[in-house]
Amino acid sequence: MSTDTVRANGVELGVQSFGDAADPLVLLAGGTTMLSWPDSLCERLAAGGRRVVRYDLRDSGASTTRDPHAPAYDLRDLAADAAALVTALGGETAHLGGIGVGGMVAQVAALDHPDVFSALTLVGTRPVAPGPVDDDLPDHDAETMQALFSRPTPDWTDRGAVADFATDGAALLGNDPEQSRTTAMRIWDRTPSDDPRVHEANQLGMVFARLECAPRWRERLGELTAPTLVVHGRADPFFPVGNGEALAAEIRGARLLVVDGMGTALPDAVADGVAAAMLAL
Repeated sequence: MSTDTVRANGVELGVQSFGDAADPLVLLAGGTTMLSWPDSLCERLAAGGRRVVRYDLRDSGASTTRDPHAPAYDLRDLAADAAALVTALGGETAHLGGIGVGGMVAQVAALDHPDVFSALTLVGTRPVAPGPVDDDLPDHDAETMQALFSRPTPDWTDRGAVADFATDGAALLGNDPEQSRTTAMRIWDRTPSDDPRVHEANQLGMVFARLECAPRWRERLGELTAPTLVVHGRADPFFPVGNGEALAAEIRGARLLVVDGMGTALPDAVADGVAAAMLAL
C-alpha cells in the first residue's frame, strides 16, 4: 500500500492505495478518517482484483485541515470532493464506499454524480443528516449515549490517554477494544497538528456536528440505480440497525447485510464476508 495526498476540488485529500493501479477503482470515504476502513478489508478487496483507495474527509487525517469546529463547506462539497477525487486518481468511474458519516457523503455523492459512481457500499449509516431523526427511524440509544458522553474527556495531545479513552468507549459502541485502541493510536499518529481540537476532531468526527447538510436527500434515494450494498451491525447503538434496513428498503435492488455482533466499526473478523459482498456488486 502507498500513502499520499491528492488535490481534488480545490483541497488536498489524504489517500492510501492498495492493489494494482490498473484494476477497477474502489474509493472508500472515511468516517471521518480513512482508518474507519480496516486494512484487512482493503487488502481483501485488492486481492480480489480491485484498486482500493481510502481517503480522509476534509478536516481529518492528512487532508486539508483549517478549523473542524467551524467548517467553511457543506455536505455537498464533501460529495463533490469524492467525485473530483475519482478524476484526480485517473478513473472514469468508481465503486464508492462510505462508513458512518462517510456513508452520508457517499449517498449524496452517488445522487449528485450518478455517472461517476458505478456501485455503492454503505456501512453503519443512515439516510438523514446528523441531528433530529425522522419519526420512522431509530435514534441513538439513549442509555448508551449518556454513558458515552458523560465520560471525562482525555488530554487530546496525550497519545496514551486518547488510546485509553477509545478502549473504554469501545464496548459501549459494540466494538472490539483492542482494535479500537490500535485505530485510535494510528489516527493520533497521523494527525498533522498539535492542536487538541484537531486531535479531538480526528478521533470523534466533530466536524459533522457543525456541518450544513441541507437539503435533505432521503426522498431522492429512489433515484439511485447503481448496485448497492448496505452493511449494518446488529449491535450498533449509534445508528441502530433500523437505519440500515430503511436504506436498503428505499434504494431499489439494494442488498442488506446485517452482521451479528458488529457495532459501529467494521471488525477484522468480517473482512472476508464484507469484501466478498462488495466484489459481487
